[in-house]
Amino acid sequence: MNPDITIKVTDREGTLHEILAPTDMAMNLMEVVRSYELAPEGTIGICGGMAMCASCQCYVKSDHELPEMGIDEDMMLAEAFHVQDNSRLGCQIAITPELDGLEIELAPES
Repeated sequence: MNPDITIKVTDREGTLHEILAPTDMAMNLMEVVRSYELAPEGTIGICGGMAMCASCQCYVKSDHELPEMGIDEDMMLAEAFHVQDNSRLGCQIAITPELDGLEIELAPES
């Protein structure tokens, strides 16, 4: 079984990237985006993945069933800029085999 899944990420310039993400390293979506350098250094994951800054906000474009939003994520998105109905914090989405084919777009910098 291949531990990698495919994720489609549209960066802040509108460029689509099809990337492989490991499901066996306990990574989250924000960490994968950072590892592929799909956003300029220092503009994503500023709080280190603690759901405290919304710099990793993304728009979920596919119909994947994601983990339920926790209270910290919900509260952070309530204060963030550019929030849409499909907004989530990438740091709160663990990379799992069920997310194969996930499509997201990075939200603009606030």
